[in-house]
Amino acid sequence: MNQAKEMARIAYDALSDKKGEDIKIIDITGVSVLADYFIIANGNSDSQVNALVDNVEEELHKAGYHLKQREGRANSSWILLDFGDIIVHVFDKDNRLFYDLERIWKDGKDITVEELSE
Repeated sequence: MNQAKEMARIAYDALSDKKGEDIKIIDITGVSVLADYFIIANGNSDSQVNALVDNVEEELHKAGYHLKQREGRANSSWILLDFGDIIVHVFDKDNRLFYDLERIWKDGKDITVEELSE
């Protein structure tokens, strides 16, 4: 498994562990040099959004991956975590619908968590 896939899998599992909703993995390797994968999820409250973000940071750090940049603060409606090969977007429900990153990145390929293990 390549590094980007491993990172995406860890991020997905970290979001899932904290009950992140509608977790999407978009393979953007063919459309952008920003990263290999976008992982998008939402929480139902500020505290859940923060828990999701904290868990992703903690699990990736434990695996030896370091956060390159973070956008958004603890009570933000959208927090972006840039780990280089992957970018994790955690929204509250309303802002996820408003920004609709899945539509913006529709040229990317939606993949399942199982495909990350291939």
